[in-house]
Amino acid sequence: MPIDTNRPFLPVNIAVLTVSDTRGLADDRSGDTLVARLLEAGHVLAQRQILRDDADAIVAQLHAWIEDEAIDCIITTGGTGVTGRDVTPEAVERVADKMIPGFGELFRWLSYQTIGTSTVQSRACACVARGTYIFALPGSTGAVKDGWDGILKDQLDSRHRPCNFVELMPRLLER
Repeated sequence: MPIDTNRPFLPVNIAVLTVSDTRGLADDRSGDTLVARLLEAGHVLAQRQILRDDADAIVAQLHAWIEDEAIDCIITTGGTGVTGRDVTPEAVERVADKMIPGFGELFRWLSYQTIGTSTVQSRACACVARGTYIFALPGSTGAVKDGWDGILKDQLDSRHRPCNFVELMPRLLER
């Protein structure tokens, strides 16, 4: 989709949460990939954290970042599969005001082109929570690339036409 160069680029303050029982900052390749891409796009890395697959801990971190006025958007990576330890979608649902079902559907369609039917094991999801966007991506580097390059790069660019998530930010708390 087209970028309207007559419109100003508005950087988004993004927090990155990696959910993993096994990774630390030294080997968080998917988190590193996401951070590199958002910085390359001109956005601001507001905060970064790694948490174990624990729904209560994830919910607590999401609430803290949602309450932080310096954070516009949260992107998680990991914990979206179907095993017993994968609890990121449940945590996201616990803080959500409005789910964005099309995000997961579009992610799986894009991912299908790369990994075929294995994409059905992903529970990628998105929501709005008290005026903050939350996007939950799977934990593989390929999934982060699919999610960022195929959806978020454009939707978090204020110049993207015909519409984008950024232009809706001032209206997310309307009642």
